[in-house]
Amino acid sequence: MAFPEPSASPSRRWLAPITAVFCTVLVISNVSAIKPLSLPGLPFVLMDGGNLLFPISYIFGDILVEVYGYAQSRRIIWLGFILNIFAAAAFSLVALLPPAPGWEMQDAFASILLQTPRVVLGSVVAFWCGSFLNAWVMAKMKVWMRGRHLWMRTIGSTIAGEGIDSLLFTALAFGGVWPLALVGQVILWN
Repeated sequence: MAFPEPSASPSRRWLAPITAVFCTVLVISNVSAIKPLSLPGLPFVLMDGGNLLFPISYIFGDILVEVYGYAQSRRIIWLGFILNIFAAAAFSLVALLPPAPGWEMQDAFASILLQTPRVVLGSVVAFWCGSFLNAWVMAKMKVWMRGRHLWMRTIGSTIAGEGIDSLLFTALAFGGVWPLALVGQVILWN
């Protein structure tokens, strides 16, 4: 069954800014994810730092599917993958190059940024599964609900996509690196 594309030609003037925010959120989330954190006042709630911003990508993904169609959203998801891989390669290159004489932060800098390839690998696999599931569920629900109940479609598709993404990302990015109990708690709360 083919997914319907939007019937009216939506304004293209918002496509570039939405794409830019979407892709920027992905890159920032991957670097921020390296830090596990707990919420103030809720020390039992553990998550990776990228989870503070990452859910916004699903909101923008839903906007892309709803306004610009499934095919356009897929192209932008691929762009997000490419930019994340480029960022991980650039961070690794910079971290591996010798520091300027007298700069004493090389070890700290490298210890963070050299984690990005593993995080991005986990992110790409998880985001691929989660984003395409989100877009597929959003498009299917639009057909099933005959274009009505947008709130239900966005919530349902986000729960499906974000759930798969969080599970796969945390397991792939941090399994074997963080203690198993921490990985389990982050999967639970992400």
